[in-house]
Amino acid sequence: MSQADFIPLLFLALLGLALGIGFMVLGGMLAVNCRNRLRQRPAIAPAQNFFLFQPPAVRRPESWLAIRAVSPEAVRLALGLDRTEPCSWAEGLSGGHEFFISPRVHGWVIVTGQGLPCPTDDVDATFLFLTALSRQLGHVQYFYASRLLRHHAWARLDDGCVTRAYAWAGETVWNQGTVTLPEIEADVKLSGYGEPTSTLLDAEANFEKVPQLAARWSLDPAQVKLNSFHPATGIAGKTAFH
Repeated sequence: MSQADFIPLLFLALLGLALGIGFMVLGGMLAVNCRNRLRQRPAIAPAQNFFLFQPPAVRRPESWLAIRAVSPEAVRLALGLDRTEPCSWAEGLSGGHEFFISPRVHGWVIVTGQGLPCPTDDVDATFLFLTALSRQLGHVQYFYASRLLRHHAWARLDDGCVTRAYAWAGETVWNQGTVTLPEIEADVKLSGYGEPTSTLLDAEANFEKVPQLAARWSLDPAQVKLNSFHPATGIAGKTAFH
């Protein structure tokens, strides 16, 4: 091999060596950068891991009761349920049973189900049902928010007496008692009997605020966070008439 042929080969070898060294340096820099990022990434605390495995949020029922300072068994007896079975919180709030009675949560028992009265159908029947139940159980609250019609209602009763109630079903069908501070704070739209019908925007606003009012008065059932101290199993049942 002549000297003229050797020089290009030497040049190519040096070029290859330089490229190899460059790739090695670049690879080392990338490895160091990746290692530093891993070190800087915060570790997931055990509590965060717990929330990763929480069940999805339950759907808020259309109507529900919040009953203070009573046992689920007392509620069962007051409703006259004679056929009962254990029922999960999520299934109970779906509204598929005649009645679902929750375990006590923060001093309240939640009741939902198709057996609850509806002021849209009969506001007088709603009044009679709530007053009779309150005579037996003391402090009873009622909430109703129709997704389809945007009709809405809320009521508070003590020992069978209505202390505050409001229901709108295309017009005001129940307005009793002094407006409470939580209603004022939530800025609900209220109208009296025979007053001009509320607008659809007012109805929509009130519909959205029923859960807020429930949270101020007692509990919003869709926002209850259950844990080991609050068992998620309640009672589903039917009355003797069904």
